[in-house]
Amino acid sequence: MQNRRAYSLFYCIIIMFAALFFSRALLSVSIILFVLVSFFHRDIKGHLRSFFSSPLLWGMSLLFLLPLVSGLWSEDKKQWLEIIQVKLPLIFLPLAFAGPLYFAKKQWDWLATVFIILVTAGTLWSLFYYAGDAAAINENYLRAKSMMTPLQNDHVRFSWLVSVAIVLSGWMFYQNRSRAMARVWILLISWLIVFLHLLAARTGLFSFYTCLLMLSVWLIIKKFRWQYGLALLLLMLSLPFLAYYTIPTFQNRVKYFNYEKAWFKKAGYLPGANDAVRIISMKAGWNVMKENPVAGVGFGDVRTVTNNWYASAYPEMKDEDKIYPASEWLMYGAACGIPGFILFTIVLCIPFFTKIKHRLVWYMLIATATFSFIADIGLEVQFGVFLYSFIVLWCWKWLNAGNT
Repeated sequence: MQNRRAYSLFYCIIIMFAALFFSRALLSVSIILFVLVSFFHRDIKGHLRSFFSSPLLWGMSLLFLLPLVSGLWSEDKKQWLEIIQVKLPLIFLPLAFAGPLYFAKKQWDWLATVFIILVTAGTLWSLFYYAGDAAAINENYLRAKSMMTPLQNDHVRFSWLVSVAIVLSGWMFYQNRSRAMARVWILLISWLIVFLHLLAARTGLFSFYTCLLMLSVWLIIKKFRWQYGLALLLLMLSLPFLAYYTIPTFQNRVKYFNYEKAWFKKAGYLPGANDAVRIISMKAGWNVMKENPVAGVGFGDVRTVTNNWYASAYPEMKDEDKIYPASEWLMYGAACGIPGFILFTIVLCIPFFTKIKHRLVWYMLIATATFSFIADIGLEVQFGVFLYSFIVLWCWKWLNAGNT
């Protein structure tokens, strides 16, 4: 029975990976199936004890429970219910991963390989569309636009996914560096790095350079291989310059950033802008939290209250620019007050103190996920919720298995 359960979970994970790129509905169904199968064993009490004894698991569930409780003081119940539905993986996946998940080394390797292949295929799909109209797409980068990507054109989440694929490809290379597959991993890593700069989405680039910096420091301080660490630091400094002069999308992204900089530095409103609007939205979230410090306004009313603030502070702002506070910290702060802000911070810090066998890879993944929430609201969209919860929990199980 345990073997059947393990194989079922294995294929459920593969279906979830594939569903990311093909169907939101299939993703929802595969998550439900994965959760149900995870409870197909006899030691349910032990399963639940494992959940409550793991700060990583129950901590992640708080990211669902806080919005759930905020329904008590949210007036817009319809909006609140939609948000709760999106966040369901934050409670179901930790419960599922609390159970036994015993895969052989070959199975863990296959899961990582399938994940990396799908992400790489997604980058090639984007490249195909880019090549079809490169000149127009390059021009669009001067207007805060991006090329087509998988995940229903969610370039922010997809760029982070590419950075995760780079980290996992590096881990696979490290384990297979004396084999013929090592060359394949190097080729994949090189292409994914090139694509990140071609896509020029800052979430993915920031994640990649954060990982590169962490690896450099680890080589210098922990392994005393300063020559490799310094070489990586030199690479980290030179890659942006090389990309600027060789990749037009990256160059145009930098040009647009410099054009917009004067606006967002003073929190000025520029219609249709990217960073300028995001800075204003953060200002909105901060003010909503300050005005409602004890309990916030509830997740169901964040949009309404921030829109009211926009109307008062920036009456000229267009409706399409009135976005949620562009920081997950401020989302939880506006919705649940200062206690929500503090609890969100604690939950995101828990993984850094979680016992793990392969710490460098773990810290890379956790750091990029955590820092991305400073200027992104990935936990308010289906893909973002799934990617954060599943990748963190999957890698927690995998890296703690020792891959042996």
